[in-house]
Amino acid sequence: MKKIERPTYLEELISARGDGNIKVISGLRRCGKSYLLKHIFKDWLIADGVPADHILLYDLENRRNKHLLDPDVLMDTIESKITDDEIYFILIDEVQKVKEFTEVLESLLLIENAEVYVTGSNSKFLSKDIVTEFRGRATEVHMYPLSFAEFLTAYDGPESESFLQYINYGGLPQILTQATHAKKAAFLNRIYKTVYLKDIYERYTIECPDEFEELVKVLASAIGTPTNPLNLANTFKSKKHLNDITDKTVSTYISYIEDAFLIEKAERYDIKGKAYIDSPFKYYFQDLGIRNAILSFRQVEETHLMENAIFNELRIRGFSVDVGQVPVRIVAEEGKQVRRTYEVDFVAGKDSQRYYIQSAWRMPNEEKEEQESRPFRSISDSFKKIIVTGENVLLKRDESGIVTIPVTQFLKDPNSLDL
Repeated sequence: MKKIERPTYLEELISARGDGNIKVISGLRRCGKSYLLKHIFKDWLIADGVPADHILLYDLENRRNKHLLDPDVLMDTIESKITDDEIYFILIDEVQKVKEFTEVLESLLLIENAEVYVTGSNSKFLSKDIVTEFRGRATEVHMYPLSFAEFLTAYDGPESESFLQYINYGGLPQILTQATHAKKAAFLNRIYKTVYLKDIYERYTIECPDEFEELVKVLASAIGTPTNPLNLANTFKSKKHLNDITDKTVSTYISYIEDAFLIEKAERYDIKGKAYIDSPFKYYFQDLGIRNAILSFRQVEETHLMENAIFNELRIRGFSVDVGQVPVRIVAEEGKQVRRTYEVDFVAGKDSQRYYIQSAWRMPNEEKEEQESRPFRSISDSFKKIIVTGENVLLKRDESGIVTIPVTQFLKDPNSLDL
C-alpha cells in the first residue's frame, strides 16, 4: 500500500511543539495514530534536523519492550538517554500499558528539555481522562479515519468507483489492503467485535451486552435521523420487547459508544433564535465501514451515507457541527398562518466562520432544488449557503448566492467551502 500522508494531524503536532504540555493523540482505534507518531512525525523531526539520538521512541506493544512496562525501568531508560541540554522528543506508543502511567507522564513533564508525545488505546486511556488528570497540561490532537482526499492518495481502483468505495468501506487505513468485498467485510467485522466492543466491555460494566449491541445497531440504522434516549428506550420496549432498558440506561450506553469514538452527536440549533434545542439529536459514525459492517451491509443507502461523510469531513476540518432549525410562518390554503420548521442539515462553525450546508443525493428537477434551497431562503444572515449533491454536476451559484457542488469536489478540495 502507498504511504498515506496525514498533513492535518502532522501540522497539529508541529504547532504544539514547545507548548510545555503532553501531546495526546486520541481517536478511533486503528485510524492511524501509531503510524502518525512512529513514522510520519518521527520522519518529519529527522528531516527538520533533530538528531536521531534525541528522538526517544518506545513502542509498548512490542514484546521486546515488555520490561519497559515497569514505570521505574521506563523512567530510568529515558533519563539515561538524556545526556545534554538539547531538546529531546519522547514518543511513547500505547503508554497506558505502563503501570501507573499517569505518574510517569507527571514525571516526564518535569524534564525541562523534553517534548512528550503519546498515544493510547480507548479502553483505558481516553483523551478526556488525560485532559482531566493533567488539567491544562495536555494538548489533544484528535485523529479521524482517512478523509476522502487522504483515501484517494492510496486508492488504486477506478476513480469512478472511489466515492462509493469510501462510503461503503470507510476510511480505516488497513481497508485499502483488502482486495475484495468479502475480505473488507470480514476485516471490518473482526475489528468491530475484537477491538471496539472488547475495548468497551473491558472499560465498562455492561449488564445487558445483547441489548447494548442491539442499541449500536439501532444507532447505525438511524444515522441522520433525530432521536433521543427516551425514543430509543421506547423502541426497545415496543419492537424488541425489552422493558428493562430505560432511557437512563440508553443514555449511559450511548456515552460509552461516544467515548470509544464510534459515534458523534450533532445537536439541534435554532438559527433564528440563536439557541440550542435540548433534543432530539442526530448521531453519525466516525467510520462508515464500521457502521455498514454492524448492519451486515444490509442498509447501504447512499443518501444517509453521503450525509454522514459530509458531517465527518466538516469535523475533520475542525468545525463544530449542529443541525439547523428554521422556524417560519407560512399562509396555508385556508388563508391561516401556520408555523413550520425547516431543517438545515448542517450548521458548521469555527471561530467567526459559519456555513449552512444541505446534503442532497439527487436533485432531478426544479421542485427538488426548490425543496433543498427553501430553508436557506428563510435565513436572513449573510453566511454562505451550500447544497452538496451526489450528482456529477458543475459547481454553480444561483441569484441568491446559494452554491451547488458535487460531493466528490466538496470532499477533495480543502477550499470547497469558499469556492
